[in-house]
Amino acid sequence: MDELKIDDVAKQSGLTKRTIRYYEQLGILPSPPRSDGGFRLYSQEHVEFLKKITNAKEVMGFSLQELQEFIKLNDELEVQRMDYRQFKGTNKQKEKLEKVYQTVVEQLNLIEQKKKKILKVEADLVSLRDRAKAALIRFEKEESEKN
Repeated sequence: MDELKIDDVAKQSGLTKRTIRYYEQLGILPSPPRSDGGFRLYSQEHVEFLKKITNAKEVMGFSLQELQEFIKLNDELEVQRMDYRQFKGTNKQKEKLEKVYQTVVEQLNLIEQKKKKILKVEADLVSLRDRAKAALIRFEKEESEKN
């Protein structure tokens, strides 16, 4: 296993060391093992995980709280998918599949809530733009009538 120090993880993930430590403190990033000297020893999986959550945060616009919820659901989904595979060909497999389905629905609901918020901000900005444009047209019309 490659053991990476926080400097290496920061370079590879594009995050600051402070952010990495903060994500660990919040429980977003699983705590890595430590060396005998107390240094955090990260793996490439930590780097990939950080890239994944950075993408979710930037692309989806998730707050840290939303990000925590999304990751929790993602972790649950991974466990449920493995659980589902263990019961292949049994009646219990349907029960496991229903749990997978429900978790995916919850993740989609998080995304839908975020989309609604984004669309509301967009609608507000479009309305403001349209009102400003109308005011500019009125202003230009009044100016041309004066001349």
